[in-house]
Parts: sequence; C-alpha cells; structure tokens
Amino acid sequence: MEQRLSLITLGVSDLARSRAFYESLGWRASSASQGDVVFFQANGLGLGLFSRASLAVDAGVEDSVPGFSGITLAQNLRSEADVDVLFDRMVAAGARILKRPQKAFWGGYTSYVADPDGHIWELAWNPFFPLDASGNLHLPDSLA
Repeated sequence: MEQRLSLITLGVSDLARSRAFYESLGWRASSASQGDVVFFQANGLGLGLFSRASLAVDAGVEDSVPGFSGITLAQNLRSEADVDVLFDRMVAAGARILKRPQKAFWGGYTSYVADPDGHIWELAWNPFFPLDASGNLHLPDSLA
C-alpha cells in the first residue's frame, strides 16, 4: 500500500453552514463540488464536506452522536503569531474554543478548536516540521 492520504471527508449536519464556515476562512470550493458535497483543495489532498447521515449510509455504519472520535485535523503554520491569527479567525467564524494558543511541552505552540460540527482542528507551529514555500509539511526521512 502506498503511503498516501488523498481525501478527508467530514460528515456535517448542515452542508450550507459548514461550507460558509470554511469559506469564511478563505477556503475556495472546487468546481468538483455538487449540490450534496463540497470539495476544497488543501495542498496535496482534498477536504470534502458531506451530509453526516449520508456518509454513515455510504460507509455502512450507524450515524452516532458526535463526540471525540480519536482523530484531529491539524494545520501547521509558519509562526506562533500565525497560530494566534488563525485561532482568532476561526473563533470569529463560529469555531468553539477547546484550548487557547499556548506553548507546548514538545517545544512548539498549539491550540485546538472545533468547527460547527465538532470536528477538532489543531492549529500549531512546530519548529521541528518546517513547511516548504507551498505550505507542505515534509517529515524527516523514515527510520528504515
């Protein structure tokens, strides 16, 4: 199996509200979007928004009450100041504060917010994972 992640799809309760939330942060919907699904290009992968109930049906699982699923989405930023700016922008757009920006025990700077459907976003500056000019993260070489 190739080591690749291509698309993250978030199940949302109100597609129009979720689309407006992400667009208010400056994200632009792709022309691949249709009436019941919205796609955003995010560097080398895509982010999709799809009805939570429809996504559960498509996956063949029961739609359950939202809660912590054991996964977070993360956006690494270029500086601590950039974390503060994006945190404030997301909160102004309707995100719920989970953890205000602060120095992290591992040497970076991080915060957490939840989008209108409770999907958790980590906003972080990590001095050990620099971003290239296009904003792509490049992890150190593998241990193998």
